Parts: sequence; structure tokens; C-alpha cells
Amino acid sequence: QVQLVESGGGLVQTGGSLRLSCVVSRSTSSINAMGWYRQAPGKQRELVATITHNGETWYTDSVMDRFTISGDNAKNTVYLQMTGLKPDDTAVYYCNTFQPTMPPPASSWGQGTQVTVSS
Repeated sequence: QVQLVESGGGLVQTGGSLRLSCVVSRSTSSINAMGWYRQAPGKQRELVATITHNGETWYTDSVMDRFTISGDNAKNTVYLQMTGLKPDDTAVYYCNTFQPTMPPPASSWGQGTQVTVSS
């Protein structure tokens, strides 16, 4: 089972930027797709962005044109560059594998990284 360590979160003002990193315990080139997810207080975890092994990306509408997902297979690391941050982006952010037909195993989630955007 893959191990995931997220970092890079913090407290920023509205309009600010952050870059999240996720180190994966095995070769990301062997994983079909990775995703960034987030969970805001009192809400379900939601998928924010995905990247396939060949670099195809997808974003949920609320972060389109503000967030950029990327990966570095040499470092087994996935990134999420976030710009134009809004208070609604406040959440714990997680990375994990992505499969269209099933969620990641419950035991596979890392500790996440907290992003707080002040108004």
C-alpha cells in the first residue's frame, strides 16, 4: 500500500498562493493517476485535481484556472500550486491515488496538510 506525506500548507490571506507537495512511497510513474483532495470542516472530502501518468490533468470547477497539479516522477512527488486563494479553499488537503470507479482505500490516507485562507 502506498504511503503519502503531504506538506506545504499554511495560513494565507485572500489572493495569496501556496504550493503543496506530496511525497509518494513508490514510483509515481507506476501509478495510473494521482489526485489532490480536500476536506473542509463539516463537509465531505472532495476531489480537487487529478493528473495521469502521461500528464493529463483535470480540475473541479471551483479551482479551475487557479490551481495547477503537476508531478515529478524522478522525486516521486506530486504538487499542487494554488493561486488566487479564497476563504472557501480553507480545508485539509490530501493527495492519494485516483481511480474513476472506486475511492482510495480508507487506510491509505496520509495526515494531510492544513490550508487556511483568511478574509
